[in-house]
Amino acid sequence: MVTQDDHVDVTISDDATGMDAVTLEQLFDPFYTTKEVGKGTGLGLSIIHGIVQEFSGSVTVKSVLNEGSQFVLCFPLYIEENP
Repeated sequence: MVTQDDHVDVTISDDATGMDAVTLEQLFDPFYTTKEVGKGTGLGLSIIHGIVQEFSGSVTVKSVLNEGSQFVLCFPLYIEENP
């Protein structure tokens, strides 16, 4: 039996430069980028966030400067019942 608490998590992590608090606050804002002009649009993470929300999911981000970041995409479990 599937309960309301059943979900699937997808975790993506790196050991790169991490992000400060100011960057984390704006992370999913459309067109927000830390890249140089011409090196990106700042749409990638806002699009991912929107897609995850469309499927009633959530995105959690943990990041530490000079240590890296971890993104956890959480989706509700869906099991199609046979007709």
